[in-house]
Amino acid sequence: MKDLRRYLVLKYIQYLVLSSSNAISTFLGLLGSLYTIIILQSAKVSSKSTVVLISSLAKADILVSVSIVSAMVVWTFEVSISSTAFTSALLQNLLTANAHVSCLLLSCVAVEAYLITFFPTDSRHLRTVKNARLTSRIIWILVTAECTLFQTDVLLKASSTSAPTHSPWVLLFHFSSTATALLRSLSYFLGILLRIANVYIYYKIFFSVSNR
Repeated sequence: MKDLRRYLVLKYIQYLVLSSSNAISTFLGLLGSLYTIIILQSAKVSSKSTVVLISSLAKADILVSVSIVSAMVVWTFEVSISSTAFTSALLQNLLTANAHVSCLLLSCVAVEAYLITFFPTDSRHLRTVKNARLTSRIIWILVTAECTLFQTDVLLKASSTSAPTHSPWVLLFHFSSTATALLRSLSYFLGILLRIANVYIYYKIFFSVSNR
């Protein structure tokens, strides 16, 4: 559990402390996720709700690995891509999905830590493996839908340039563009709120443990 706590600290720094990921934090995050996935295969690690959330958090870094490997293949072998904008957006969306899934899962871990600290008995029926798996699944579905909309917007932009002015494609593009802009703004403000909420939660936990 000490190793898992260190991993959580690393991920909190990577996604909720740093304003943006850099090469060092990304590399350390990938190593930490690989090590965590190996640890979680051990029979010594009991199946708890927190472990389920951490497992999903570690697996989210697979998206980063796919994005990096794909970019390296394109750059190393000079692969010819028919739609550079579409591919570039796809790789960026993989990183976006990873960041959003990670932030949400880390916030769920923080909420669970808060419940364990202040309502250990009353919250026991909420802190189940089943609920943790359901929460992880919902987060993945929502983020997948978000990135699908982002990718669709890129595709519609490319299609609208060659479409007639009053084509249904153009109208669909305007709708998609507006929805994408609103969703990006919502994601940005939600990220700020999650940072504030996490700081508050761990502030309360720290001083509660200190007073004891």
